[in-house]
Amino acid sequence: MATIRKRNGKWAVEVRKVGYPKLHRTFFEKKDALRFAKEVESQMDKNQFEDYSGAAGLTLKVLLIKYRNEITVNKRGADEETSKINVLLRNKVCLHSLMALRSHHLYNFKAEWSKTRSPATVNKYMNLMSHTWTTARKVWGITLPPQNPFELVTLDKEAPARDRVLTRDEYQMLLDQCAMSHYAYLKDAVEFAYLVGARQGEILRLKYEHINFERKVCTFYDTKNGEDRTIPLSDYVLTMLKRHRFGPFVFNVLKRRLRKHFDIAKKRAGIENFRFHDLRACFCTNALLSGWTIPQVATVSGHKDWSQLKRYARIKADDLVDKINTLNVVNLKK
Repeated sequence: MATIRKRNGKWAVEVRKVGYPKLHRTFFEKKDALRFAKEVESQMDKNQFEDYSGAAGLTLKVLLIKYRNEITVNKRGADEETSKINVLLRNKVCLHSLMALRSHHLYNFKAEWSKTRSPATVNKYMNLMSHTWTTARKVWGITLPPQNPFELVTLDKEAPARDRVLTRDEYQMLLDQCAMSHYAYLKDAVEFAYLVGARQGEILRLKYEHINFERKVCTFYDTKNGEDRTIPLSDYVLTMLKRHRFGPFVFNVLKRRLRKHFDIAKKRAGIENFRFHDLRACFCTNALLSGWTIPQVATVSGHKDWSQLKRYARIKADDLVDKINTLNVVNLKK
């Protein structure tokens, strides 16, 4: 039942019904208060009422901040996702209230960011905002409009998967420039990534206590897929790892400094369209071309199945020219 009272020059509405929480609203005009009370009571009688009071005063910005402080902080990639959210918070799309956010606002956001960012990057930010919306509804119990505006937005088609790997000459030129870098560990870090296929974060977190020189293995802890991974090490890699045993970490450098020195060496070597992470693809491709099986490569790289590994197996037709004549086929001649 609805109760309407005039307080401080405004009309206060209170609706009470069994099975629903008490609902309060304030209006300047009595006719608006009466209309609201009538609509709410009718919806409650038909079991169609949705209480949007929790979302009415919230903006997308408030939602993203809550997600950053409660959800992101518990993720392995917390620093990277926090940075993304902080960038989003400076955009005007976050100023819209949750009740007023529409798909055209998101399309405007896409159009603006697509001028300076790749489709893959824009899609990542869109997915982050969409997941925040879903979390608010499922985890925090905030009643949001039934139509999720993010579901009405078509994501842009991303560029084809990368197929860049180093030729032997490029690899040697890169190592030569890395050897002349001001960062003494750069050449070894690049070789390690190239020869074992480890991720950059795994390389920078590797400690000497994680290496068993007698068994010729090392273990990466707390990897991206949530599992620890032990890999074999060649004699060459073991010799390399023994060169700088002065601290707990094998490659004692910050991520941004490694990227800076790597980019300088890459530029001096004249190598374009290549990232540090592509060294991981070089390992996977080289291993497969050397005759390793998919399970063997995946054991070292940490991929769970072929669908994940194939993005890093950048084998081209030219790589198979020498192998095609060695293919064993059934002799069909009578």
